[in-house]
Amino acid sequence: MKFGIFMAPFHRAGENPALAYERDFQLIEWLDELGYDEAFIGEHHSAGWEIIPSPEVFMAVAATRTKRIMLGSGVVSVPYHHPFHIANRFAMLDQITRGRVILGCGPGALPSDAYMLGIETTTQRDRMVEGLQAVIRLFTEEGGVTIDGSYFKLRDAHLQVKPFQQPHLPIFVANTISPSGMVAAGKLGCGVLSVAAFTQGGLDGLPKRWAMAEEIAAENGKTVDRKNWRLVFPMHLAESTKEAADDVREGGNAWIQKYFIETLAARVQFEEYPGQPAEEMTVDRMIGRGGAIVGTPDDAIKRINEVIEASGGGFGGLLVLAHEWASREKTLKSYELLARHVMPKFQGTSAPILYSRDWTAEKRDQLFNTSVQAIMKAMHDYKESRTAAGHKPSELADQKIDRVRP
Repeated sequence: MKFGIFMAPFHRAGENPALAYERDFQLIEWLDELGYDEAFIGEHHSAGWEIIPSPEVFMAVAATRTKRIMLGSGVVSVPYHHPFHIANRFAMLDQITRGRVILGCGPGALPSDAYMLGIETTTQRDRMVEGLQAVIRLFTEEGGVTIDGSYFKLRDAHLQVKPFQQPHLPIFVANTISPSGMVAAGKLGCGVLSVAAFTQGGLDGLPKRWAMAEEIAAENGKTVDRKNWRLVFPMHLAESTKEAADDVREGGNAWIQKYFIETLAARVQFEEYPGQPAEEMTVDRMIGRGGAIVGTPDDAIKRINEVIEASGGGFGGLLVLAHEWASREKTLKSYELLARHVMPKFQGTSAPILYSRDWTAEKRDQLFNTSVQAIMKAMHDYKESRTAAGHKPSELADQKIDRVRP
């Protein structure tokens, strides 16, 4: 299983943007050091909380400050751009990073962004598929790409520089609540970023959603693979479950109240509580229904296994929803705990270590006896050699060996 982050990012509105960007860069450097696999960077243009307008620019800088972590757009809002520009920018970025780029695409998440650009929200999903089909053709065809699209045109087009990764860099599409993301993945034969798996009902129907992608793929002569399926969850780990919840309560409540409810008016997810005051929609409620993985590493392992079972066949990666809902120090510690204690359980790195420990424990009596025999022989040989040479052996040669090591 791959592990990484989905960095929208979420910063409280009104903070110094230069410092916020620097914290984001430092976080990705930390993840690179800890051995995380992927970092997906968002694109947003309004609402004040998610302040990266160009994931490509951010990814280019992050690439210079890291060594191995894959950098993905999470996501490029395809209807906001001419597909020719998307293909060119990401092919170049893939070249200069020597193949460390993932192209994540979506229709555009914030209606305020589409409003400013004069785009009808009902057209965005179709435009995303249409634009991404053009991008794939530009990546893979030598030239002569001509398309009279609904919102763009290409005339005998080609890329001077193709992607470093062949036949092209990995491509993912975002899936939230509607089935359009899975339909798009099936049509295009690409990966899926399930960015709303943590919302109310997000896990319900995951097997049916994946079956939908497989069905659409088969109809279009494509294939989809669960290893290219990423699920996004808010997560925070600490030494105790209580400590973890206490760490994120204030920041998590501000995120829900100030961003989702007051800024986005996202009340649809709370329909199961008709008449419930908005102020009662808290991070504790989210944690209680399993929407956020907050607790100890053992709690996280248990919950991830539950998500794997709920998915009806597994998935290829888990992305932590990057969040500043705890202090800087506690946030970095959380990612370290995940890397040290959780990731090894799902990546196979701990299994041979634990096997060796158990193997040794099972044979401890036999192994100890052979060790004692070797020590006793060494003592005997020492005494005989000293005596043969006419010297008195040290009294240490007569000590007894018991089963307790010093």
